[in-house]
Amino acid sequence: MTGIDAADRRATALALRRLGRVDYMLTWRAMQEFTATRGQDTGDELWLVEHPPVFTLGQAGRREHLLQDINVPVLHVDRGGQVTYHGPGQAVVYVLLDLRRRGYGVRELVWRLEQAVIDLLAGFGVEGQRLKGAPGVYVRQDSGGPAKIAALGLRVRGGYTYHGLALNVDVDLAPFAAINPCGHAGMAVTRVKDLGVGIDVTAAGEALAERLRALL
Repeated sequence: MTGIDAADRRATALALRRLGRVDYMLTWRAMQEFTATRGQDTGDELWLVEHPPVFTLGQAGRREHLLQDINVPVLHVDRGGQVTYHGPGQAVVYVLLDLRRRGYGVRELVWRLEQAVIDLLAGFGVEGQRLKGAPGVYVRQDSGGPAKIAALGLRVRGGYTYHGLALNVDVDLAPFAAINPCGHAGMAVTRVKDLGVGIDVTAAGEALAERLRALL
């Protein structure tokens, strides 16, 4: 293997950083700084985190989708999408990638992120699904309608990505009633715990990160 090949292999490897429970604002600013200062040889990373309770509005997010004030902070951020909730018990994985080096675009990245969740759920015996026009992963309720189990939002700047996806593992679902999740009025939301799967948020996050490393 030549020196150039070795450098390229190091750059395309996906380092996993386990940051624990961290403030959303601090993490968001750190992602921005990482992206702004990275170069062609900077390795790609996954950041595995949980956040204290927070609502985030995407770039085009409209406050009309915040239905009531429940004393949870609201941040207007630079990802795509509308409004979502983050809180303890939710496994969040941020994907900091160089898409040009990886050789695929945003649409393919979204598919791969969704597929990682779908594959993870399949390992639990749960069928995850995509919903046309609504990025993320869904499961069918007993009523037959979809319930969102994983939300997805990205930012791409100069071919570099940040933000990522959030899987509801054992998160309190009550705050979702105060919003139109991802801008969809009446959208049901569920979590892994309610599907009869006995896994905690730490183990679920680790398993999701490994699925992502295999697919990205």
